[in-house]
Amino acid sequence: MNKNKLEIFGVSEEQLRSLVAEGLRSGGTWCDLFFEDTVSSELVLRDGEVNSGGSHEDFGCGIRVLSGEKTGYAYAETTQWGELLRAARAAAAISDSNAGGKFPAAASPVSGPCRKSFYTIEKDWRDTPAAEGVPVLRKLDSAIRSRDPRVIKVIGMLSSQTSEILMYNSLGELTCDTRPLASIAASVIFMQDGRTENKTVSRSFRMGAEMLTDSIIEELADAAVEGLDERFEARRPKGGEMPVVMAAGASGILLHEAMGHAFEADFNRKGQSIFAGKIGKRVARQGINILDDATIPGNRGSLNYDDEGVPGQKTYMVRDGILESYLHDRISASYFGVPPTGNGRRESFRYNPIPRMRCTYMESGTDGSLQDIIGSVRKGIFVKEFSNGQVKIGEGDFTFYVKAGWTIENGRLDMPVKDINIIGNGPEALADITAVAADLRVDDGTWTCGKEQSVPVSCGIPSVLVGKLTVGGE
Repeated sequence: MNKNKLEIFGVSEEQLRSLVAEGLRSGGTWCDLFFEDTVSSELVLRDGEVNSGGSHEDFGCGIRVLSGEKTGYAYAETTQWGELLRAARAAAAISDSNAGGKFPAAASPVSGPCRKSFYTIEKDWRDTPAAEGVPVLRKLDSAIRSRDPRVIKVIGMLSSQTSEILMYNSLGELTCDTRPLASIAASVIFMQDGRTENKTVSRSFRMGAEMLTDSIIEELADAAVEGLDERFEARRPKGGEMPVVMAAGASGILLHEAMGHAFEADFNRKGQSIFAGKIGKRVARQGINILDDATIPGNRGSLNYDDEGVPGQKTYMVRDGILESYLHDRISASYFGVPPTGNGRRESFRYNPIPRMRCTYMESGTDGSLQDIIGSVRKGIFVKEFSNGQVKIGEGDFTFYVKAGWTIENGRLDMPVKDINIIGNGPEALADITAVAADLRVDDGTWTCGKEQSVPVSCGIPSVLVGKLTVGGE
């Protein structure tokens, strides 16, 4: 496999060693190379017809040099030898410093043969004509329209990409990967009595074109019209502090944003996170486990290797309520004196890797079902679907917009609600989770994290009860 990847990029192992040597010539303590060849395509359906699309190829190499606390990064949009040498020299010049210090990660190799691939390609997207996606989007459009007469507009989207990755570093580690990623989505507008509602549904997996089945179309169509009556009936409730029940699945976005980012090691290394210095401390009640996982087969956030060549793995951030680990790239792992967790990620070869999440979720609990949890609440809010939100990493404060939910009155769902905010503090909300159902669901939507650069992620959560959050209503 390594030989094939070397041929793709037109380089030899001897040239890789020469590039690293060039990067270290000015006194750097670490150098790594990231080669990428990504072929992507997209089709869009509007007004019942597939009327736009495109494809392109992104190709190049990023070179990083570390010297003390300084990082030099440069890239070339070609693998011609002269351009690669210029990039290596540029990265070395940027990192050139008399700051001293070493990069201890260079002392211990971490990569190696991947025991198992977490994604398979039965039908390579690169060998699949774009025309095969046209009837798929038409079927999706028809399936959604057939389910509800209030549909007035459907925009369907099908996108795919396959990336060939080759990584090499100053330890002599040579790592390769072939990464598929595909998404199918629909944005739907409904109208009733002159009022409109909209909903977007999506599925995304690391797999080949075999994902385009009738079952995924039916699943998306069902999801598009689910809860539509309640959306048209929904009103804004009275606000205030109250218990909040969050539905399993997509509510995991709050876990990702309000807590997951605060567990990323760069924020903690710099003292910017509310969880800085709290390894080994209790941050949640007993029985709560929060993970970031690269090993779920076919999952959008899974990785055989991260973008530093570290094998994909499952990392417990919180185990039995105790903060056990941050999410590390090689730099932060060196700083804290721990092994990297495989969270060094980048948008493309043009970007430096930084600690990023993969699939972040909370394990199932032992507090019964969703209905059991709702039944325990006298007065509160049940959140079915979150939308966008804002989080302050340092303070941990967050605000999330509720797209769909219900009031809870005496243990029963009462009035559909929408257009409200849920306001709270990540560490406080984590500590105030008083019930966790046995119904974990990882959401397979097209989640993308935008911390300085965009990477595909996923999230999940069981149904949970937070004892008290602020609900912004009337």
